Amino acid sequence: MVGPGLYTEIGKKTRDLLYKDYQTDHKFTLTTYTSNGVAVTASSTKKADLILGEIQSQIKNKNMTIDVKANSESNIITTITVDEIATPGLKTILSFAVPDQRSGKVELQYLHDYAGVNASIGLTANPVVNLSAAFGTKAVALGADISLDTATGNLTKYNAALRFTHEDLVASLNLNNKGDSLTGAYYHKVSELTNTAVGAELTHSFSTNENTLTFGGQHALDPLTVLKARINNSGKASALIQHEWRPKSLVTISAEVDTKTIEKSSKVGIAVALKP
Repeated sequence: MVGPGLYTEIGKKTRDLLYKDYQTDHKFTLTTYTSNGVAVTASSTKKADLILGEIQSQIKNKNMTIDVKANSESNIITTITVDEIATPGLKTILSFAVPDQRSGKVELQYLHDYAGVNASIGLTANPVVNLSAAFGTKAVALGADISLDTATGNLTKYNAALRFTHEDLVASLNLNNKGDSLTGAYYHKVSELTNTAVGAELTHSFSTNENTLTFGGQHALDPLTVLKARINNSGKASALIQHEWRPKSLVTISAEVDTKTIEKSSKVGIAVALKP
């Protein structure tokens, strides 16, 4: 990434380190490819006594990608993405779900050396309009995220963020929830060779005057196996181990425990993702 990227990428390294791939459910994913290049992915997730299923197909043709997803709740979600349309760096995304007639949305993303802009509008009579932007460079970026409900004329979301990047260090500050919460995040890549990284996130809620601190890290035991762990100030600790037993095929085992009530609160999740 040369420029500041999109607004959603501010603080993303820390979020991925602390939250990505952690789960306490059982999930199985299988991806296959047809002779004409269509990718078909089937997944099943077991949450307590509930089993949720999903089938997704993806078709790519030059600069266009079409994703169609059907789930066990009888929803069909279609996303059409066109890259580099009209000008370099511009991406157009059209998404809609059936039978939800109010789900249609058009989204434009534009990446520049000094700016990243994302604008979306719902395809309804009184749509919700969202605009987010980040300005700056790879080293320093400042951004804002605003949503307007045209039916009421109210701002439903207004957030701001700031990011500093220096070599292997990334620090960010996010003002979220209409200014009610402030989150400071830190990410440090300790070793590129062993994929070792540490990070922390501190969130303060002004309305409740509560603080939430989460600290975590990751380390590659070998080129195919990654170990991650995290803990927060409430005493909840999580760990996972992820092994790539063949290219793009992952097995992930994660566990979560409340250190204050270890006997009653331990949870274990397993995720298997298979690709040919």
